[in-house]
Amino acid sequence: MGTLAKIVFASICVAFLAVKWTAPRFDAESLRGARVLVTGASTGIGEQMAYHYARFGAQVVITARREKVLQQVAEKCLSLGAQKAFYVAADMANESDPDKVVDIALEKLGGLDYLVLNHIGPSPFSMWEGDVEHIRWLMKVNFFSYIQMAWKALAALEQSKGSLMIVSSLLGKMTSPFVAPYTSTKFALNGFFGTLQHELAMRKSNVSISICTLGLIDTEAAMDKVRGVTKVPAYPATDAALNIIITGATRQPELFYPWFTYIVNLSKDWSFSITSYIIQNSYNYIP
Repeated sequence: MGTLAKIVFASICVAFLAVKWTAPRFDAESLRGARVLVTGASTGIGEQMAYHYARFGAQVVITARREKVLQQVAEKCLSLGAQKAFYVAADMANESDPDKVVDIALEKLGGLDYLVLNHIGPSPFSMWEGDVEHIRWLMKVNFFSYIQMAWKALAALEQSKGSLMIVSSLLGKMTSPFVAPYTSTKFALNGFFGTLQHELAMRKSNVSISICTLGLIDTEAAMDKVRGVTKVPAYPATDAALNIIITGATRQPELFYPWFTYIVNLSKDWSFSITSYIIQNSYNYIP
């Protein structure tokens, strides 16, 4: 690495740490009794967020497709200290279910302080072979349902000076092989909710939006796809979940987890050819 590159890299690291150190202090007590809706909460990051909120004494509504698993998660939330814990089985590909989930959460909790949009539909980890219908379906789950739920909950969040958290990915900021359908949905999320951040600020809205950019997380679903295929390190779902919660509670506009995803996001534009070489050689792919 040349001298100039080292200086630039060091400057970015210092700037990132300065932002982290000057961020508002997280007050765990602020979440006691908070009314929270978490999607995609039957497993992975969503499940871990539900447990963290429960330990903080929040009131929680969780949703995903698998009712029996949701019931188990809700019961564990109560055992961990949640003031209330409800579950709603829903399919986000169904056009009526996103609205239904928000309506039930508002009915059960009497309002909403935090809406955490985290759910994703299954997608193959492979070369794209022209399946347009799958991308159309995945957009309904990973993108359109987010917009639908955000709009449905916006008035309640405005009333409570609440927070909307969007769980996105580094793959929504830079491209990578084998994930064309997934990446396209995350780019869409970042574009829409980044725009909505501006518009709410211009309206002087009470609602904060946090866009959470995650690297590879060690969820079972992710590990099943990439094990033995990539050299990229995976990070704990429970830590990612806690960082998302803190970001929303302190009303920060964005999160990069783990920290180096911030550097990777900035560095992707320094040299397209070098970045592409690194990405393509991060996978054990044999044509």
